[in-house]
Amino acid sequence: MKDIWIRIVNSAILAGLLPFAALSQTTTPSQPHGPFARIAIMRAINESHTVDFEAGYIRHLEWHRQAKDPFNWYSYSVWASDERQRWIIYATFGHTAEELSNPVSPAEDERDSAINVLPHVQFTGNTIYEFLPALSHGNGVPTATARVEYTTVDLKYGAERAFETALAEQQPRLQYETLWYRLAVGGNAPRYVCLRPRKDLAGILEDRNQLPEKVSGVVAKITIESLNLRSNMLVNVTQEPVR
Repeated sequence: MKDIWIRIVNSAILAGLLPFAALSQTTTPSQPHGPFARIAIMRAINESHTVDFEAGYIRHLEWHRQAKDPFNWYSYSVWASDERQRWIIYATFGHTAEELSNPVSPAEDERDSAINVLPHVQFTGNTIYEFLPALSHGNGVPTATARVEYTTVDLKYGAERAFETALAEQQPRLQYETLWYRLAVGGNAPRYVCLRPRKDLAGILEDRNQLPEKVSGVVAKITIESLNLRSNMLVNVTQEPVR
């Protein structure tokens, strides 16, 4: 994993964070220590590198296991998307700023990544998000289900308060796991992402993410994608059995 960026988290951002409170959840893979998630995106340089890329990434994840990395590492392949089909989204959830600032053996991590991953991939995003419990149903660490609906919302400048107020009003009506995060570092703001873990594609299609009508005037762009959990690319994550 490329961890050079993590030391740029600054006190000005941390001072403005909302208080974090864990919410109860029917199934909880792990309890979060804090509100931060790192979400990053990579893809094979081209189709000819796909096999070597995935094999190298699996070897790199084994390095994390051998190094006794305490972080949970999720990996998803993008299944339904107009731009990112077959790209890999890897992420870790539920951390404090201090945890993200002190990853396990960063120099060795970078060295192993340079050997096994970098020759075959292009990194296309590397971001820190803050979990928003007042807008969500869940505790900020997603249940490791086979499918995830992944929604990215870009807002017009200055529209954060109106957007979050509208989502907070509908939060009591949420029946299933719905996790909202606000971009803190690493991209164009204001941006939000929402993860909605589901056991299969039918679960996504039958319960699609519906934003309140009152936010229509503040949204600049919405992208909805379907992700598949990669069961062979997980560290400290137990996949939920299909029932």
